[in-house]
Amino acid sequence: MKRLAGFSALALIVSSTSGCGWLWGENGYFRDRGSDYLDARQTAPMRLPADVQAKRLDPLLPVPAQVASSTATPAEFEVPRPQGLQVRADEREFSLQRSGDSRWVVAQRVPAEVWPLVRQFFEDNGFRIASERPQTGEFITSWQRFDELSTSMARSLSSRVSGVAADAETRVRVRIEPGVQRNTSEVFVTSAVRNAGSSADVDFVAGSGNANLEAALLDEMLVSMARGVEQGGSVSLLAARDYDAPSRVSLSEDGNGNPVLNLGADFDRAWSGVGRSLELGNVRVDDLNRSLGLYYINMAEGAQINEEKPGFFGRMFGSAPSKEEIEARAERYQVRLTPVGDGVQVTVEKDLNTVAPADVSRRVLSLIQDNLG
Repeated sequence: MKRLAGFSALALIVSSTSGCGWLWGENGYFRDRGSDYLDARQTAPMRLPADVQAKRLDPLLPVPAQVASSTATPAEFEVPRPQGLQVRADEREFSLQRSGDSRWVVAQRVPAEVWPLVRQFFEDNGFRIASERPQTGEFITSWQRFDELSTSMARSLSSRVSGVAADAETRVRVRIEPGVQRNTSEVFVTSAVRNAGSSADVDFVAGSGNANLEAALLDEMLVSMARGVEQGGSVSLLAARDYDAPSRVSLSEDGNGNPVLNLGADFDRAWSGVGRSLELGNVRVDDLNRSLGLYYINMAEGAQINEEKPGFFGRMFGSAPSKEEIEARAERYQVRLTPVGDGVQVTVEKDLNTVAPADVSRRVLSLIQDNLG
């Protein structure tokens, strides 16, 4: 019945508008008003009574003194399109941040886009990658002397780094982490130095191994990354897929027999991974509260991925469900993330005080597990 009413309304609109100049013609209701401003005239300023004290106001949008006369301008003409903007890399896309003795680079890009830029910088300058873990955004270089690096890098480090013998060996650890703001990244560089000929595996310290060395690398990397973006960067699909994947994932039960998903990751990566898994699993996330570790899901609806609102005809012919229909079939639950030790536990609840049925919990947690990594 609703669709029939829609077709009837459409037929009425078409029949009533066909050949009607009052609607679309030059003087119609929906006429082109692009040239109306040519007929505008400047009026005399408003005058206040003599006994009224008022502050003088300048015109907000004054008419320029030299304006082409309307008599010299044709009544119908096409307004020229604005000139295109010059697209270039934003100098602030990469910036160097400092806090005390700590320095790091902030990129206005996701880690998956920053990873290949940073890795390419070190390889182009002669560093050998000893180990890498794209899923955690980290790689470590081999032990090398300055003279084993590229000529420009060796010259830059030798001139800026003090306290390191010419034949000493160094290696660096690079970490790329999600930034505080959404879709940003932070790049940290930590160095370790050992004497020439030593086979000791000197570990990285918590703070800085050599502040001058790390500062020089960050400065050089900042310039290289900006140049790489101007030339067209790439995206690491491996980093994009595995960046927030936990190192360990297991589905078990708690003491009461309720299903629990255990993730070997910190809360930040677990939160990102669970959200991505729900989206890949086509689960609707109605709301979320990161401070409480909660995703509010609706199992009866699909995920909202770049969802567009229905158009005029979609609303007329009833192709989109109403709010009442969505509410009537809703299956709402809460996915809770709880930090436990070095990992995170994921559970499913009906509400704040009630756990979800075991079959629902297992279905949701299995879906998250299948889409992690």
